Amino acid sequence: MNSLGGYNIEDLQPGMSASIAKTVTEADIVLFAGISTDVNPMHLNEEWAKTTQFGGRIAHGMLSAGFISAVLANKLPGPGTVYLGQTLKFKAPVRIGDTVTATVTVREVVAARRRCLLDAVCTVNDKTVIEGESTMYCTTDLA
Repeated sequence: MNSLGGYNIEDLQPGMSASIAKTVTEADIVLFAGISTDVNPMHLNEEWAKTTQFGGRIAHGMLSAGFISAVLANKLPGPGTVYLGQTLKFKAPVRIGDTVTATVTVREVVAARRRCLLDAVCTVNDKTVIEGESTMYCTTDLA
């Protein structure tokens, strides 16, 4: 591990996994809308959102995707690493009150380039709402 508590590239192995869970609140959606400036009525206007295929408001997709970032930054590979890339496929909506579990699993370690590829998934009640792939640049103890 590095001095910040994150995994060095030489500590990572395929199959390693970490997760976080967060219940999405009204405040999360309003704050995310303010920070991102994404004020789509799909996220903020219940009356209008009721007329859509979703039948009501849904959380910003990138809010839920941010939980993947939290796992990567805080747990695996963790502090000191740098986010290089992310693919995402949005599979189902997230609503206020849903608990999103974000999980990343190391798929490949490329030690020579100090990179690791991780499968990323967000679920609500065991249903996949987002899936993708994360690419990280990792610390090393090797000179």
